[in-house]
Amino acid sequence: MATTKKTKKIGAPIDERETFVSLQKNFADSESNTEEKLKILYDLQNADNEIEKLVQLRGELPSEVAALETEVNSCNARIESLEEIISQYNRNIDAMNEDIVSLDAEIQRYTKQLEKISNSREFDSINKELENLGILRKIDEKKIGESRDSIAENKATIQRVQEKLEVLKVDLDAKKEELEVIVESTAKEENELVKKRDTLAAKLDERTLSAYNRIRASVHNHLAVVTVFNGDSCGGCFNTVTPQRLIDIASGKRLVICEHCGRIIVASPNKAE
Repeated sequence: MATTKKTKKIGAPIDERETFVSLQKNFADSESNTEEKLKILYDLQNADNEIEKLVQLRGELPSEVAALETEVNSCNARIESLEEIISQYNRNIDAMNEDIVSLDAEIQRYTKQLEKISNSREFDSINKELENLGILRKIDEKKIGESRDSIAENKATIQRVQEKLEVLKVDLDAKKEELEVIVESTAKEENELVKKRDTLAAKLDERTLSAYNRIRASVHNHLAVVTVFNGDSCGGCFNTVTPQRLIDIASGKRLVICEHCGRIIVASPNKAE
């Protein structure tokens, strides 16, 4: 007996700019129960709210820790750079000292030649050579002195940076410890909430989840799903909802999106709207 193979319906690619009309159509065309999907969205929003509360307990600590780590790394890089500059100065000093040794040998050689010279022209030539060698020697000595001054300045800078670094490290360790205490105290609860959120998100189709995330990212309080406020208003922007929409919300049979703020409005599971 031949069996008929069920073909899976392939949905259109998700466009981040798609209208809420297409989302409402997606709800209408979905095989899932609308009321069930709205309940999942409501629970998903609550899970995200609870996760956000735990994250807010950390306050500015994560950004402060990150900023201190950046500053510590910057200080370490600065010290490393200055130490390399000092090493280069020392290499230059060694090279110039070697040059001075060579110049002294040349000066000694020419000085000895002077004792054997009787020709005035050759005497003047050697004296000129000695003068040039002496100038080169003085240049090397001057450069060595300048290099040593620069080494001293860079060492003083390293000392200042190291002092600053020690203060930063103490501050960083304290803030890291404070953050770890908060994270550790909420880790179990946060892990459970993240698992719950992932389970709920997995129950939604890709288009609905994409729309939820998009709405949530676009509003300042991250509330993509809200209930009716004060009996007749959107719980997100507090603008009045029309009577017909209130009926649709209460029925749970239709997806209702606030025409003012774009949030999804659902009936509160605790009381009838």
